[in-house]
Amino acid sequence: RRRRATQKYRTAHATRERVRVEAFNVAFTELRKLLPTLPPDKKLSKIEILKLAICYIAYLNHVLDV
Repeated sequence: RRRRATQKYRTAHATRERVRVEAFNVAFTELRKLLPTLPPDKKLSKIEILKLAICYIAYLNHVLDV
């Protein structure tokens, strides 16, 4: 039998999760600022940011290898 989490524990867990998600979103925002797009302020989803970052890093590696 599982015991139910106390309200205090649930509240603490929810707070930790909000902090974790906020840090995650800040990291995506910072990564987004480093990626070139036209227009520069174009809104991108998180998966689009990751895919664009992968392509941009590959491009930069190619430029450095030449």
